[in-house]
Amino acid sequence: MSELQDLIQKNRAWSEATRREKPDFFLNLSEQQSPEYLWIGCADSRVPANQIVDLLPGELFVHRNVANVVVHSDLNCLSVLQYAVEVLKVKHIMVVGHYDCGGVRAALEDQRLGLIESWLRHIKDVRDKHHTLIKLFPEEAQVDLLCELNVLEQVVHVCQTTTVRDAWERGQDLSVHGWVYGLNNGLVNDLKVTVDGTEQLNDIYHHALTAIAQRSSEA
Repeated sequence: MSELQDLIQKNRAWSEATRREKPDFFLNLSEQQSPEYLWIGCADSRVPANQIVDLLPGELFVHRNVANVVVHSDLNCLSVLQYAVEVLKVKHIMVVGHYDCGGVRAALEDQRLGLIESWLRHIKDVRDKHHTLIKLFPEEAQVDLLCELNVLEQVVHVCQTTTVRDAWERGQDLSVHGWVYGLNNGLVNDLKVTVDGTEQLNDIYHHALTAIAQRSSEA
């Protein structure tokens, strides 16, 4: 039996088990989706969005890429964002990084990886922007620190998009959050960078940076 055939059989078993428990589950799911959440996360296979927050299919709209980056030239990400906000009317956007992220580590260490280096340039920009702060921490703590700083910067990028700014201007109920997931314990760390409107962004951003800088004296 091929590995892919094994996956198909697992799909059949999952579908049958789900229908036994909830006979109308797939019928109801096929007729609409009305998630309240958009998850922008890393493509890492160890970070399964729905399972981490214990939500069913249809309850979480998901976009993933290497190192959970949001850049204004990425039409894929921006299209997902626009659809989630303007059509699905999600109430929460979570930018979710994870500790010990391979993409973040590669950017921090300037690893030579070929084509993906162009994408990781966005993480290197975060590294360079916060170079002085990163160097205040021990070397073994710097990857996880950059994971947090990257989430913080991507939250800012989400808040600066036309889609999110327009939503806030028309009074839409929408919040943007920054989280980091722990691979070693399965827990989400809320970075306390929840933004509900454009006017809050600068204060929340600088407060988060100050809190990180204060941790450097304890490291």
